[in-house]
Amino acid sequence: MKIELLAPAGDMGKLKTAFYYGADAVYIGGKELSLRALAGNFSNDEMADAIAFAHKNGKKVYVTVNIFARNYDLAPAGEYFKFLETLGADGVIVSDPGLVSLSSAVAPKLKINLSTQANTLNYGAVKFWKDQGVKRIILARELSVKEIKEIHEKVPDIELECFVHGAMCIAYSGRCLLSDYKTGRSSNRGACVQACRWNYEIRERGSDGAYLEMQEDDRGTYILNSKDLCMIEHIKELADAGVCSFKIEGRMKTEYYLATVINAYRRALDEFYKTGENIEGTFLKEELEKTAHREFTTAYYLHENDRTENFDDSQSKGSRKFIANVLGCGDGYAVIEMRNRFKVGDTLEVLSPTESFNKTVKVEKLFDLDGNAVEDAKLVQQKLKLYTDVKLQPGDMLRA
Repeated sequence: MKIELLAPAGDMGKLKTAFYYGADAVYIGGKELSLRALAGNFSNDEMADAIAFAHKNGKKVYVTVNIFARNYDLAPAGEYFKFLETLGADGVIVSDPGLVSLSSAVAPKLKINLSTQANTLNYGAVKFWKDQGVKRIILARELSVKEIKEIHEKVPDIELECFVHGAMCIAYSGRCLLSDYKTGRSSNRGACVQACRWNYEIRERGSDGAYLEMQEDDRGTYILNSKDLCMIEHIKELADAGVCSFKIEGRMKTEYYLATVINAYRRALDEFYKTGENIEGTFLKEELEKTAHREFTTAYYLHENDRTENFDDSQSKGSRKFIANVLGCGDGYAVIEMRNRFKVGDTLEVLSPTESFNKTVKVEKLFDLDGNAVEDAKLVQQKLKLYTDVKLQPGDMLRA
């Protein structure tokens, strides 16, 4: 069975982008009971449309219900599980033991995937959750490949899912109290402000009772800001360990971010199935640097105890800028929607799941939809006709 490429989708547009660029499945959240309360998320009607769209295209949808529940959450959660079962959701992502039990009781046909926030670290815990009816374990991010392989060997008849790319949390398996402490917004109920990304100064109480500043430099230091996980060069190790689903983080990330990352991992996975080996060279690793990211790390997977703090800044902007979406194509031209300013004479790069990937387009003839020539595309979201001999199709993106 081939490894599933699992991508985040914060709204319907991102879901369609994820599937276009090669995701086999997405994970989404509803308006309540999800740990990304600040994402766009899906209403009940939108969720029904999303699942129907996915199934029509041979894809899967998993729904997050991964808060740490309070008493008053249980009744609505029970109704929600029943609703998801009627929609035919491919699974529900749960971390709370009470919600695992509740889902099994009220929606027995709904597949349960145990969230990474349950911080499952050993085969004994995996077997326990399997006995509770869980079908897939999203393993804790603190595990090494060697430990994952041992879990698979001890409990071979349960699915194992692992994060392969994206932002990491300084807290153990994402169980953080910092946001709640600093702002009153609970990370464990979906309202995290990402306080770990802030610039901090440490102060130490001196012998005279005063506070002594401890600074990395004159800006302070991002002591709690983690690097981003990146395993694109180590697909074979995870596959050999028994991982069946590769998960990309980022329900609050942009469509451009998702397109870039999903496209890169899709190509890396496809290459792995051709050769049985990891990708050679740095081509796809460099591709991931074209969108916003922090310094990359393999974290704990290779058991090197790699330092994961990103001291320099909150994150970099990436080496490319998102310029336009491709909306349609005609005879030698593409209808595009501008997202960042560009001009006649510029050279744009194509982001696409097709063979046009990374081809370049010289902007020589550009018109608005009324046929007026445009020299400087500076109106945000203006629709334009770009003439080019590069084959483009709806869903492709242009960058510079």
